[in-house]
Amino acid sequence: MNEEPIAAGKSSFELLDRQRLKDALGPLEGLVILDAACGAGNYTLALARWTGLHSRIYAVDLWEKGIFDLRKRIEDAGFTHIQALVADLSQGTTLAPESVDICLAATVLHDLALEGKAEGMLQALARTLKPGGRLAVVEFEKVAGPPGPPEHIRLSPEELTEMVRPFGFSLQETRPVGELLYLAVFSKQDQ
Repeated sequence: MNEEPIAAGKSSFELLDRQRLKDALGPLEGLVILDAACGAGNYTLALARWTGLHSRIYAVDLWEKGIFDLRKRIEDAGFTHIQALVADLSQGTTLAPESVDICLAATVLHDLALEGKAEGMLQALARTLKPGGRLAVVEFEKVAGPPGPPEHIRLSPEELTEMVRPFGFSLQETRPVGELLYLAVFSKQDQ
């Protein structure tokens, strides 16, 4: 694949209030989770600590070096319930249709929208999530940075909702998960 994403190597994870995110996601034991465009996997490893070994986590990104490094971190931590995969989600996914309970997309949709690839990823996520499954999106508040991307490419909660609604998602809640970050949780509607 050998393509490097816009924000390769950067992460919003250090700006995150981890407890707020964990509380917002609720119990994760036994769920199938997709960390979409996981980058270096900081969110993936947090999810792995919050779930039990009866859960399954797929960490997917097109950044080969990030996935290579994540696989080493997974091995070093002794996690056996994470599979790290190289794939461009804007082109689809090899995960089975309706096989994922919750998908986390952390500070990635603004970049994909800028590149014109958000639609492809949202189609893939809608196909992969179970009916009633949740799409949990972390994005930067639409304020001037740094840190984070320039204000003009950030997505307000309203812009984000308008972006994901056409793919069969309805907004369940929006809440802050850091001084500069918010979480929007969407539910996949039965088709």
